Amino acid sequence: MLRGVENHSSPRAAAFFDLDKTVIAKSSTLTFSKSFYQGGLINRRAALRTAYTQFVFLAGGADHDQMERMREHLSAMCRGWNVRQVKEIVAETLHELIDPIIYDEAASLIEEHHAAGRDVVIVSTSGAEVVEPIGELLGADRVVATRMVVGEDGCFTGEVEYYAYGPTKAEAVRELAASEGYDLERCHAYSDSATDLPMLQAVGHPHAVNPDRALRREALARGWPVLEFRRPVRLKQRLPALAVPPPALVAAAAIGAAAATAGLVWYASRRRGTVS
Repeated sequence: MLRGVENHSSPRAAAFFDLDKTVIAKSSTLTFSKSFYQGGLINRRAALRTAYTQFVFLAGGADHDQMERMREHLSAMCRGWNVRQVKEIVAETLHELIDPIIYDEAASLIEEHHAAGRDVVIVSTSGAEVVEPIGELLGADRVVATRMVVGEDGCFTGEVEYYAYGPTKAEAVRELAASEGYDLERCHAYSDSATDLPMLQAVGHPHAVNPDRALRREALARGWPVLEFRRPVRLKQRLPALAVPPPALVAAAAIGAAAATAGLVWYASRRRGTVS
């Protein structure tokens, strides 16, 4: 992805994106529940409960109480999970599960911010083991995410070390601004949830994306732009020139090249025989 050259004589700026239902169409953590079930991390009952939680999340958004219940559920569910195994499952299924649900509009915005010389930062309540690979897939410069406590055995204890939620997101934005030299008045932020009001209020250019009712009401009252993202699309479809060709095409190209080379060798040897 090409990025514009920033003028370092002026203050730097960044674009802060919430992840779930802002950049992707679902909850990033809950999207992996089937993979975690197949990997033996959760049982069928937990998988069904997670699917129901995803449905509630998609149907009506999540207010503060719902987010707290979701946090408690996920913390309890991941207790005892081996962190290395979680990372391996996420890496193996990332493109299959996340690539198809990235909003085309969000991907375009990320490209536009990079072209304008702004850093792109994903700020998500989901766990770092899930968010960091997604951030890399999106080409984000930095990621702020929830971190769980990991025991000496390499497994999650079920306790939360850092919860990237509500006011904590705004604190992370301000800390990044101080450490990276961002001018918050020149920064942008995007979210779907009223729980992210502190983060949106921390920047000069807040945007409500697919907002829940509470955020829509606040955005209209404050005159903030309200964006509707409706087109999930695979990144490879957006950037066909950068897409990796299927193995069959690679094999066909190799066979074609070999045949062409053999033909040239035959033609050259025949020509030499004719000349002599």
